Amino acid sequence: MRKEIRPAGGRNCVVFYPDRETEPAKPYLLLQPAEEHDGSSFEEQAAMIAERTDKPFVFCCFPLNDWNKDLTPWSAPPVFGDEPFGDGAEGTLDYIRRSLLPAFDHSGCVIGGYSLAAFFALWCGYGSDLFAGVAAASPSVWYPGWMDYIRVHPFRVRAAALSLGDREMKTRNQTMAKVGDCMQEQYRLLEEAENVSASFEWNSGNHFKDADLRTAKVFAQCLEML
Repeated sequence: MRKEIRPAGGRNCVVFYPDRETEPAKPYLLLQPAEEHDGSSFEEQAAMIAERTDKPFVFCCFPLNDWNKDLTPWSAPPVFGDEPFGDGAEGTLDYIRRSLLPAFDHSGCVIGGYSLAAFFALWCGYGSDLFAGVAAASPSVWYPGWMDYIRVHPFRVRAAALSLGDREMKTRNQTMAKVGDCMQEQYRLLEEAENVSASFEWNSGNHFKDADLRTAKVFAQCLEML
C-alpha cells in the first residue's frame, strides 16, 4: 500500500494507493473524514478494502477541524458528554466539491465512514448528486430529526452499503437506543427508492467493535455494487 500526503484546499489529506500490477487510468475515489491528521490508522483499512474487491480505487482521508460540527447538517443538543452538534455539514460538502473532487482523476466517488462520519455520508446521498455511492458503517441514524428528513427527501446516489452492530441498541442512552429501529427504516426507504441499489449487514458486537473492518467492508460492498 503506497501512502501519499496531498494538500487540497489548505488541508493535508492522506491518500492510499493499493499495490496492484495494473490499474486503469481512472479508479474510484473513496473519501472518508478523518480525526487524525496523519491518517496512520487508515492504512490497514485501505488494505482490507483491497482484499475484498478487485475494483480499482484510491482511498483519501481528509481532516476536519470540529468533528461534531463539521459532520452534522443542523444543530442538535448533546446526546452524550457536553458537546453539542452543529450545522457544518454543508461546509464540509462544499470543501469536497471545490477542493477534493477536482484534485483526483477518478471514474466516480464513494463517500463513507464510521459512526458520525457514516451519518454525514448518508446525508451527502440526500444533499448532493456528486457521489456514485455511500458506504455507511454504524451511521448515527438516531440523530434528532433524521427520520423526518429522509421521509421527505429523495436519495440521489445509485448505491448504498450499510451495516450496524447487533448490540448497538443495547445502551442506556434513550436517543441512541433507537438506532436499530432507525436503521431498519433507513434501509427500507433505500430499498424502495427508484434507481438505488442498497445492502445492509448486521455485524456482531457493539458500536466500538471492529470499526476499521466494518468500514472497509461497506466500502468494498459499495464498490461491488457500482
